Formats: sequence, C-alpha cells, structure tokens
Amino acid sequence: MALLETLIGPITSIIDKVIPDKDARDRAKLELLKLEGSQDLQMIEARMSAIIAEAHSSDPWTSRARPSFLYVMYVMLLFAIPMGILAAFQPDTARDVTEGMNAYLNGLPEPLYALFGTGYLGYTAARQWGKIKGVER
Repeated sequence: MALLETLIGPITSIIDKVIPDKDARDRAKLELLKLEGSQDLQMIEARMSAIIAEAHSSDPWTSRARPSFLYVMYVMLLFAIPMGILAAFQPDTARDVTEGMNAYLNGLPEPLYALFGTGYLGYTAARQWGKIKGVER
C-alpha cells in the first residue's frame, strides 16, 4: 500500500494535466480515492510494481523497451513533415501513401493501442515516482 500512497500524488498530477475540465478532474480524483483499498486498486498497484521493476531492470533490453517504443511513435508523428512536403509537390503520391498508412493503422488490433496508452502512462507514472523518491533525475 506504500507504493500506492506514493503514486496517488503523481496520478492526480497527471489527471490535472490530462483532463482540462475542472469538474471532470474532480470526478476522476474522487474515483481514484474510491478505488483506494479496493481490489481494483490492488491490481493497479501490482501492475505499477511490475512497470517500476522493469524500468529499474539491469537488463538494457527490458529497461529501454518503453522509451524506445515512445521514440518510434515520435518518429511516426514527425513523418508528417516530409509527407507535407511530398503533398505540396506530388499530391497524388502523398494521398496514396496516406491511404496505405491509414489502411495499415486501421488494421492493427485495438488492444495494441490500449497497450501503448497503458505503457505510456505507466512509464510516465514510474518516472514521476522515481523522481519523487529521488532515485531518478
């Protein structure tokens, strides 16, 4: 339960940054407090413990997996710049590439996107926890 108590602060901080509506933020924080002591929260705590253990692993492949995946996502987003230039000079080619990429991304299973979101938020929470504990900068 000590891990959970140290995570509530960072999680509420993430809620403050992610949810712009004040009422929705307050409801999310209230739900988080309701989870405290429940079995759902114990499951979340177990998952976070695993994420933190992975982040602090001495195995370079394990500890770098999450950040590497984020870099891949950033590269995909930055790909919009050359695509914009391509669209300016060869709009038909850019349209074909875009349609092909959309077909590919729509073909990926929904759980993969959920996994990315969970990994991203888990990595963020683990980093915040490490900073609060003073083990990371």
